[in-house]
Amino acid sequence: MLENTKHERFCLFWHECGNKSEAYRKSHPNAAKWKDATIHKRASELSLQGEIQGRLEQLQQDGLDAHGVTMGSLIKELENCREIALSCDNPQTAAAINAIMGKAKLVGLDKVIVEQNIKTDIKTFSDFYE
Repeated sequence: MLENTKHERFCLFWHECGNKSEAYRKSHPNAAKWKDATIHKRASELSLQGEIQGRLEQLQQDGLDAHGVTMGSLIKELENCREIALSCDNPQTAAAINAIMGKAKLVGLDKVIVEQNIKTDIKTFSDFYE
């Protein structure tokens, strides 16, 4: 729990609704009179603070622990959904693909990796006058 009550409330609301700006509005009552741009900016700045990020991660982990959710359990559930989707009388391939992609996202295999190899030929001033 954070010592600053507004920061703690911000984290709790952000965890609950998933929206930084909305969490800022709820945790800072005076912000109701502010322009949206100001709220977005302040919420973004606050969300970048280390103690805020740490508290949010703690809340997320507490939620996972409370429900026994692990990467392994989610992968098993998605695999079960994939099997059910393909075993229907009319196979639901889109649902199966979504389950497969869900598993890929959980383990980080949905990221596009771009490899660049850049070769340059650097000439010096003396190369032009030899």
